[in-house]
Amino acid sequence: MSRFNNKVRPATPDTQNLAGGDAYAQDPKLQLVSILLTSFVQDKFYRTAQDEMAIVADLVRLHKVDPLFAAKAAVFARNEFGMRSITHVLAGDLAANVKGEQWTKRFYEHVVRRPDDVTEILSYYKKVYGKPLPNSLKKGLALALAGFSEYQLAKYQGKNKGLALVDVVNLTHPKANAALTALMTGTLKPADTWEVALTQAGQKAETDADKAELKMEAWGRLLRENKLGYMAILRNLRNISQQADLETMALAAKRLTNVDAIKKSLVLPFRFVTAMDTVGADLPRTLQVALAEALEISLNNVPELPGKSLVAIDVSGSMMGGWHWGEKSTQSPISIAATLGAALYKKQDADIILFDGKATYIKDVNPMDSMATISKYIKEKARGGSTNFHSIFQMANKAYDRIFILSDMQGWDGGYKTPERDYKEYCRRFSATPYLYSFDLTGYSTTQFPQNKVFALAGFSDKIFDIMDTLEQDREALVHAIEKIEI
Repeated sequence: MSRFNNKVRPATPDTQNLAGGDAYAQDPKLQLVSILLTSFVQDKFYRTAQDEMAIVADLVRLHKVDPLFAAKAAVFARNEFGMRSITHVLAGDLAANVKGEQWTKRFYEHVVRRPDDVTEILSYYKKVYGKPLPNSLKKGLALALAGFSEYQLAKYQGKNKGLALVDVVNLTHPKANAALTALMTGTLKPADTWEVALTQAGQKAETDADKAELKMEAWGRLLRENKLGYMAILRNLRNISQQADLETMALAAKRLTNVDAIKKSLVLPFRFVTAMDTVGADLPRTLQVALAEALEISLNNVPELPGKSLVAIDVSGSMMGGWHWGEKSTQSPISIAATLGAALYKKQDADIILFDGKATYIKDVNPMDSMATISKYIKEKARGGSTNFHSIFQMANKAYDRIFILSDMQGWDGGYKTPERDYKEYCRRFSATPYLYSFDLTGYSTTQFPQNKVFALAGFSDKIFDIMDTLEQDREALVHAIEKIEI
């Protein structure tokens, strides 16, 4: 009998998911990353925002994740993926639970991109942990504050908030400079933001005609002087279309489709689809076309992988978003899955399967259509039933080189068992050995396959595709990308 060199036993499900089905737990690192890259700190179908924040706090407090890795993950999520509130939560938890480390001061400086990151981190810390503030937190946030311009401080000074930037300066004592002195002495010039410009236009007007003229001039000036941020343009498309002239609308369309502006903005690709769904029908053709083109640009880094692929998209009830069955909110997992699925379909030689309680090939999708058109079609087909991962492999009718699964991973239909047996039968039936890509769209912390058998991905940013390009050489590429972050 072999005493030491024993047989490797196949992995077996070691937990239950939130729907009650058998599942595999993610290791703590991937669990943290999945939450960081998918959480807007809002209630989800199976988990409240409060529960999600508690999980993050426990991962740090109980040292399930190395604190330095957690800090790097927060910097990665904030600066590469544009995730805000959940990184504020993690920054506060690290401040409360990590003492005496040399890197902490640098971490707080790196995780802050805007002045209101500082106020949000401190507000979270004070609400959850109270006082006193750790020295590392004060020093790191002080360094971050000292790096902002007068314009940035004016834009985010938060006079009407419970914790204003003036309060933060009094708490953290950053090194004085001209911008901070102006903040503290009340001599900051009002930030020339769209909110201020439009308010002033309304105040100056004596008649409705005057107001329309002044607003039209304000939108034109803001865009010509590059005073309107990318997200502000996206959020104000209806206002611009109704209040600006044709020349300004053309300028807005040009800015929307600027490749560098899209990349620097950290706008998540599904935001373009949200804009199309909410205001697209009200926009003139110029802006409709620009929105569709911007979406294509935002996802043009999807790698073209060799061979035949299958894109399997979960259209079950829990993918619809929120706590209300069938509610297809603009931030719902199905909206995100449809956007990413459309991008994968266009860039690969791929088929699409939609699955809930059963799986169905969708044949009438034209890869020459825009991502917006394909995404809309997928969402319209979403039925909102149960979740049966077995059905993917029971339905698949040919050998695929890779299978992409976009889901919240809450499988239960099919005897509450994981789909491994059906996957193995599919492989035997077609002599196939596909790569499996598992996109976690909610951060619920479980998977339907052992972690060492899938390429585990999370998040909604185009950056995920940069990582995907290396996964077949490095299964842990997502974690390794975070470990390379310097603090």
